[in-house]
Parts: sequence; C-alpha cells; structure tokens
Amino acid sequence: MTNPTEERLTQLEVKASFAEDLLDKFDQIIIRQQDQIDRLEREVQWLRQQTPQEDMAAPRNPRDELPPHY
Repeated sequence: MTNPTEERLTQLEVKASFAEDLLDKFDQIIIRQQDQIDRLEREVQWLRQQTPQEDMAAPRNPRDELPPHY
C-alpha cells in the first residue's frame, strides 16, 4: 500500500511537469508572435516609404473618392 503523502507528492510533480511544458509552449508562441510583429512593423515602414509624401499632404477632391458607378 502506498503512502498518501507519496501519492500526493507524485501528483504534484506530474502537475508541475505539465505546467512547465505548457510554459515552454507559451514561450515559443510569444517568440513567434514577436517575430511576426517585428516583420509586420518593417513591412509597414517599407510601405510608408513607398507612398509619395506630397500626395498625402495634397487636398483631396471628394469626387475623386466616389466609386465609378456614380
């Protein structure tokens, strides 16, 4: 017959092991997400550089914004 204290300790060790594995998975997810955020920030910066700045400052005619069927 096993000692209840030993059984409880074993259960706690198993739970701690699962928690450690889950934490490692979360770390990997966070690393991948940060890499994706960094890549997207670089892409947005590149897209902003591709947009002519004088077009951004020029006043727009609301008629130019209408869809073609109007």
